[in-house]
Amino acid sequence: MRKIQCLIIDDEELAREGIAEYVTDVPFLNTVCTCESAIQAQQVLLEHKVDLIFLDINMPRISGLDFLKMQANPPMVIITTAYPQYALEGYELNVLDYLVKPIPFERFLKAVNKAYEQFELLHKEVSPPVDNEDYIFIKEDFQYRKIKLTDIQYVEAQNNYIRIITTDGEHQTLYTLKEIEKRLPEKKFLRVQKSFIVNIKHVDAVEGNMLMVGDTAITMSRSLKQEVMDRIFKGKYVGK
Repeated sequence: MRKIQCLIIDDEELAREGIAEYVTDVPFLNTVCTCESAIQAQQVLLEHKVDLIFLDINMPRISGLDFLKMQANPPMVIITTAYPQYALEGYELNVLDYLVKPIPFERFLKAVNKAYEQFELLHKEVSPPVDNEDYIFIKEDFQYRKIKLTDIQYVEAQNNYIRIITTDGEHQTLYTLKEIEKRLPEKKFLRVQKSFIVNIKHVDAVEGNMLMVGDTAITMSRSLKQEVMDRIFKGKYVGK
């Protein structure tokens, strides 16, 4: 069973310990870190993969809701607070659930079961190309969008999500680069460094360690450069 990686944010130590204990009792949850402030939590998000945040509202300097508004593509969020009056604003920020302290374990379990359903959906949101299929579906803004493989120029990893750059524009979805790499045909796509996968047909030029893909210059990893060059040139290089 894949575990949901959790971050607990609350300025009260007893509250953090209580949520952490609940997390321990649920087989599909794992605590990555506990933080007493939004400032600490921001650093954790930069350094770790987080699938679910348990977020208090009333905290010093930066409130939980303000912290959530700062996130461009936040993980799933369950509010844990003693203040029920913020529920509407929380749901307007697309939080998964809103738990009012003191939180009974039964109510906690109901919320995290909802998170698990969403987690499973997110990890199935990119359909693998099979046989002669030439497209994938991704979940973007509450809808499933078809993307033709031939239109994909490159894919870039961004914290907990990926950017898919196509000839028509940009798409974003909650997925990892490693996971989508498994869904793309090896003959057409190539990882050129830890954060980028390129569509070989869209590489227009090579200069030093740089690949020109459309209007974007992408640096090749030194360890992967020879493999990348061999795959791109395919014996078609002419010149000295």
